[in-house]
Amino acid sequence: MSLYSKYRISKPSAAKVPPEATPGEYRRLRNRTFWGVTAAYALYYVCRMAMAVVKQPLIDGNILSAAQLGIIGSAFYFVYAAGKFANGFIADYCNIRRFMATGLLVSTVVNLLMGVLGLAHGWWDFPSAVLFFVFALVWGVNGYCQSMGAPPGVISLSRWFPLNRRGTYYSILSATPYLGKSLSVFALGLVVGWIGWEYGFIFSAIAGVIGSAIILIFVSDTPESKGLPSVQELSGEAPQKTDSMPVKELQKMVVRHPGIWIIALSSAFVYITQHAVSEWGVLFLQKGKDFSLASATQIIAFSEAFGIAGTVLAGWLSDRVFKGNRFIPVLFSGVICLISLGGFLLTGGSYSMNIVYVSVFSLSIGVVYCTVAGLMALDIVPRKATGSALGMVGLASYAAAGLQNVVSGFMIGAGDFDFRPVSVFWLIACLLSFMIPVLSWRLLKIQSIK
Repeated sequence: MSLYSKYRISKPSAAKVPPEATPGEYRRLRNRTFWGVTAAYALYYVCRMAMAVVKQPLIDGNILSAAQLGIIGSAFYFVYAAGKFANGFIADYCNIRRFMATGLLVSTVVNLLMGVLGLAHGWWDFPSAVLFFVFALVWGVNGYCQSMGAPPGVISLSRWFPLNRRGTYYSILSATPYLGKSLSVFALGLVVGWIGWEYGFIFSAIAGVIGSAIILIFVSDTPESKGLPSVQELSGEAPQKTDSMPVKELQKMVVRHPGIWIIALSSAFVYITQHAVSEWGVLFLQKGKDFSLASATQIIAFSEAFGIAGTVLAGWLSDRVFKGNRFIPVLFSGVICLISLGGFLLTGGSYSMNIVYVSVFSLSIGVVYCTVAGLMALDIVPRKATGSALGMVGLASYAAAGLQNVVSGFMIGAGDFDFRPVSVFWLIACLLSFMIPVLSWRLLKIQSIK
């Protein structure tokens, strides 16, 4: 079997499920696939979060500077952005089970390598410049591997769920980054504080092995590959004019679509805001507010749990309360997000008050993230081009997240841990994240290539 045939979308199975057994088998496989993808994608995030937790030990140990850590983080996001774009287009043609498992397995190897390199640096004390160069290189490789997670996850929704249920299930899938971050920051904070920063990467590698096994055991590629009819036939959906068009032509239409680029720009500012808190929040609480590592990681981990509620709430609000209107929840949530972020960055506050600030922030940014970075794009593109739309939005989003890491790292380091200038940068990004789609709502509302 060639590499191409191994990873291409599965062919329909010659053995068909009997008609009387079809509904039950469809529900069983659909649920296994959805929850398998969801659990695995949460564990994908464990394999990218160690760097956010180990910043202070690396800085305090004079191993790496804040600026160097910003560059390492940006290497991840710039490569991730390019990979998200490329893999979004590639995944439309692929076996999502094999594609997603491969990315997580390689990410596992990268995390294990970084942990071993950290231990070797402690044993032999080779120059920190070497560690910086190698970390930037392999963390960039991890960025590409991580970009192989989201496209097959979202494509699985298109292949297994009818359109009228996709918003709700997409919001649940979108909550998995918050679940992964919450588990990661809390667990990795304990591991790093207990036995050292190197073991944060090794713990992440263990999580990657578990996630890869979940994908291979539970996820199925398409209903047709399991002897079932297509999801359109199973759900009784009316045919759309794009159903018979080649994927390549649909992808070209997506690239030329102005609404997708508006969504991508807005999503870029969402990611600047979101990743600023995820990547630098622990360090900000330690250096800017004098919290311990344990307290800082607990505050950020606790807040990420509210992001789960926000993303799930986004699908319910837009599908059920606002009947498909994506703009009203974005506006209200964006304003709340801006206010809570300002409270977190510009005031002192106790341990409990900071939990309130970042929890409200995570809840509201979760609604904006899910709606802007996902549902709005899915609303205006056909099912067979879901991956390419996600790739374009991801390109802008993670390029912006990478730029944020560089800018934030240099601003924090240059100001000797004065966080006021970088706070202004983060707050402006937050404002633009929800104002761009709100001000463009007329254009986005009328444009669709379905």
